[in-house]
Amino acid sequence: MPHKRNPVLTENLTGLARMVRAFALPAMENVALWHERDISQSSVERMIGPDATVTLDFALVRLTGVIDKLLVYPENMMANMNKFKGLVHSQRVLLALTQAGVSREDAYSLVQRNAMRVWEEGKDFLAELLADKDVRAVLSEDEISELFDLSYHTKHVDTIFNRVFGAGTTGKTAPTGKI
Repeated sequence: MPHKRNPVLTENLTGLARMVRAFALPAMENVALWHERDISQSSVERMIGPDATVTLDFALVRLTGVIDKLLVYPENMMANMNKFKGLVHSQRVLLALTQAGVSREDAYSLVQRNAMRVWEEGKDFLAELLADKDVRAVLSEDEISELFDLSYHTKHVDTIFNRVFGAGTTGKTAPTGKI
């Protein structure tokens, strides 16, 4: 894809990740024979141990280089999201309708009919939902508008970065546990 700045490196990373994941199967097959410790296990371990670690090391070094040189264009990202006139929020609307008591099938139909007006007529998804009497019978204007808040999708970014990279802006150490 010629519009990408660095497709060769990132495509290579995808392939390398595939190879590292491929080593998981023989490693798991070894588990069943741990108590026997025969040559079938050690031959696998002698191969996947070095190959997996060297491949992973190379991939991480390459990924670090990609990230170091990564250019982010927030304005372009927002413009791209806005091209879809709010459709990126359709799943949240669907879930809100089901949580308000609408069946999954009916909620899907309500969301889809409004989404199709966006695709086919260039309408605004939020405006269409607000004008839809069936949707408004279940969700208020404020409830619908709240579903279009992008900060919902990024609310845990600081926590995740703090857990991954250590102390954040708070100066506290990274908590342990799962994200």
